[in-house]
Amino acid sequence: MKQTWWKEAVVYQVYWRSFLDTNGDGYGDLEGVRQKLPYIKELGADVVWLNPFYVSPDRDNGYDIADYYKVMDKAGTMEDFERLLDEAHALGLKVILDLVVNHTSDEHPWFLEAKASQDSSKRDYYIWHDPVNGGAPNNWRSYFAPSCWEYEAVSEQYYYHSFAVEQPDLNWENTTLRQEIYQMMRFWLDKGIDGFRMDVINLLAKRKDLSDVDNPYDLSYLANNPGIHQYLQEMHEEVLRHDDCMTVGEIPFVTPEEGLLYVDESRRELDTLFHFQIADEMPTWDMHRFKQIQRDWYEGLKGRGWNSQFLNNHDHTRQVTRYGNDREHRVASAKLLATLTHTLPGMPYIYQGEEIGMTGVTFDSIDDYQDIAMINRYNEEVAKGHDPRAVLESLQLLSRDNSRTPMQWTDESQAGFTTGEPWMSVNPNYVDVNVEADIQREDSVFRYYQQLIQLRKSHKALIYGEFTDLLPEDEALHGYERTLGEIRFTIILNHSDETREFPFELDPKTLVLQNIENNDTRLLPHEARIYMTKAAQ
Repeated sequence: MKQTWWKEAVVYQVYWRSFLDTNGDGYGDLEGVRQKLPYIKELGADVVWLNPFYVSPDRDNGYDIADYYKVMDKAGTMEDFERLLDEAHALGLKVILDLVVNHTSDEHPWFLEAKASQDSSKRDYYIWHDPVNGGAPNNWRSYFAPSCWEYEAVSEQYYYHSFAVEQPDLNWENTTLRQEIYQMMRFWLDKGIDGFRMDVINLLAKRKDLSDVDNPYDLSYLANNPGIHQYLQEMHEEVLRHDDCMTVGEIPFVTPEEGLLYVDESRRELDTLFHFQIADEMPTWDMHRFKQIQRDWYEGLKGRGWNSQFLNNHDHTRQVTRYGNDREHRVASAKLLATLTHTLPGMPYIYQGEEIGMTGVTFDSIDDYQDIAMINRYNEEVAKGHDPRAVLESLQLLSRDNSRTPMQWTDESQAGFTTGEPWMSVNPNYVDVNVEADIQREDSVFRYYQQLIQLRKSHKALIYGEFTDLLPEDEALHGYERTLGEIRFTIILNHSDETREFPFELDPKTLVLQNIENNDTRLLPHEARIYMTKAAQ
């Protein structure tokens, strides 16, 4: 495969509303991101991914867009964004934005006009259907609600929404609508951005058969429908091929075989993708399953497409809480998980706070949560007569709010995030877990991330090297090789709370990085080691 800048990059995701508040209103802002660009650069990242900051009623934290061309007041101004972009580029950082074009806000002018009349010129920008037997057209669910259909009384039809009722889906069959989207994409690329993270991009094409499904809770029928690849190839031809930009598609419900259709370099659609066989389909750590997923995706994309490596983001619980041990082994566990994402095949993503081992949080009441998906599911289950406390506890681990608590900069009030009242409560452990303290320690999580990133940048074997799983059946240890030319990296990870015997004979002198100072032949709980040798040896 050809070598490109984005394959060699490390992406740092900024959920700006929880990053740094500079005006005391309790929300992070673009100016806060600008001020912390040197911090991101010091970490070693190359690309900054910004979650949506466009004008929005904020029903779904900015993923319900009412104006694609303007900055919401909470985030700042267009001038703030332009300064941020200029300074990022001056530091050698690239910036990618969220592209949310499966749906808009119900307050977008297109939808306001569309719902005014069945004769509206914008009516066909969205998806409408007559009632069936006096009710919704079928039994399909949305991600955030029991039905993906919402009745609109003025026109006496239902509109389609894959997410909240306030997020009507766009009709990509409409050629005029598609041109509107491409024009908007060119607007941001002309400003100088370096690419897009494409929100649920494989949902754009809708299923033609509107009959009921056997299991409405299996939402795979919402995705990967006929027409999706034609849309993406057209998008590439109309917009993306004209800029040296990177694209990463958020693509749920795909196998490696299906995923390859999106990122095969010969098909000219997307550069890389987020699949969710781990994040969505592996609720807690499962070593055998994780290894199988990694092998399948490596073999499925080998030589033709590029993968992404992540274990948490703004939609998924912080990795050290969900997949590690944030109680007895927080620091070691955070470093071990980092070792995984930075040495496995694909492009590593760092979610803000991950680099200091920030943890998830458990709030005592549903009233303390703001995750619309969690709140809707809680209300639905309680309405069925289920015990409210039991429902809350069942939803807490995977609540998206776990990853959305404010960034922990210092041990001062509100973790140094804001001088006001934060939009979401700060994790109480900020007194001990914060950037200021972490940077001062030589053996900190932050310093380990720096070493990992530098190691990957210094050796292309960790980027383009072949991957071999050395311990496919071991339930606690993960061992694998990355080999390119004569350089071989051997990575050994003890992903358990027990001390384990070292599985191979390796020369201690070839050890180039470890997350725990340990000279024993046995691996301590959550210990990670990286060895580098010549393949011929």
